[in-house]
Amino acid sequence: MARAIERIEQDIAALQEAIRAIAIELQSAYASYLNTLGLAVRKQLILASYHLCTQGYPENFLHLSLNQRQQLQQAIRKLGELAAEQLLIYLTSEESGEDEVDEIDEGDETHEMDEEVTPSSSSLFLDTSNSQYLTANTSDPIELAKWQQKLEEVAQEILKKLSHDANLLLQKAGVLPKKLPEPILAAAAAASEASAEVMPGPPNLLNLVIEIENEQQSEDSGLTQIMAINLRLGEIEFADVTLSSDRKRIRSILVQLNKLGREYKKRYKEKAIAEAEAAWRASWFE
Repeated sequence: MARAIERIEQDIAALQEAIRAIAIELQSAYASYLNTLGLAVRKQLILASYHLCTQGYPENFLHLSLNQRQQLQQAIRKLGELAAEQLLIYLTSEESGEDEVDEIDEGDETHEMDEEVTPSSSSLFLDTSNSQYLTANTSDPIELAKWQQKLEEVAQEILKKLSHDANLLLQKAGVLPKKLPEPILAAAAAASEASAEVMPGPPNLLNLVIEIENEQQSEDSGLTQIMAINLRLGEIEFADVTLSSDRKRIRSILVQLNKLGREYKKRYKEKAIAEAEAAWRASWFE
């Protein structure tokens, strides 16, 4: 029985080595994916902002002076750059992003309109101090799966924050209507649950018609059309061939990881059974 346990342990050691190789491959795949995603996000943010300013609220955009338009465009580009940096920071876990934010804030003081259109850069930077699952150098498939899931959640959260900050930026600049309360912008993606009709339109833009009841005349209601930036990972991947290819590579690696994870769990259960049988025999007396 001791030899059986030894063979099982050898199998587990081999699986752990294979999982470590998968971890390295997965980290490499995500490095490529997040780098490409950062570039794609910047591009799609600019395109979405362009459509919103020229098709959604062209009159409001035309009311801006040349200098105001240039500062708005610069601020939008800066938001995209911050998001791209944050995606890679989460992968490496080497920096918190605080230095970058401080440098950007100091530079912003030179512009006369920055209090109105400067992006809220600090809100894009999430807390990177809790990084227990942000290392892929592991032989534990459960830990590696948690690391991968955390990375996906972070990417989605960064897109959500970027969309929200971009909408606030456009509202402060006077493009988005001032009457739209901040909670509506924050919850724009969930507006369809509140008597809203989603309308077709350009990618990464939320185009809704929301029915709002009149408090004084409950029988009457008004329709308010809202167009806001809503960056969606699926649409960003669809528009970028390289990004889509990187996603396919990640899925392929995850299939291998799931297979190894099932085998790993099976071998550990087998080891526990073998050890329990050996312990039973060691303590049994006629």
